[in-house]
Amino acid sequence: MVKEDLIKIRIEKFKKEDWKKFCLDKNISLTSLIVNSVEGKILENDRRQIIAFIEKQDNLFVKIETNINQVAKIVNGQKFIGEIELKNFSNQLSEIAIIKKKQNEMFEKLYSMLTK
Repeated sequence: MVKEDLIKIRIEKFKKEDWKKFCLDKNISLTSLIVNSVEGKILENDRRQIIAFIEKQDNLFVKIETNINQVAKIVNGQKFIGEIELKNFSNQLSEIAIIKKKQNEMFEKLYSMLTK
């Protein structure tokens, strides 16, 4: 896509400096700030932060799932689990399922925002 058109806008010098400082802090271009703001898109820096958050959440659940597998392996080896431990384990599994469902709903919303 070739960018041929040029739009000139006039703003006070101090505002331009504020905008440039904002862009520098966010590691984005001034053009990106203006275009994404006008089009209602997420800023590139925010997009990167969201993706990093999603990856971090995914890694957290991998660790939890690994712990669950370790408990299952121990129980299978001993062929026994106490009633209290079983109840606690079941409660934790239920809680994880609820959290995972909420996380997936949040991710769907984030993905839809990212694709704008």
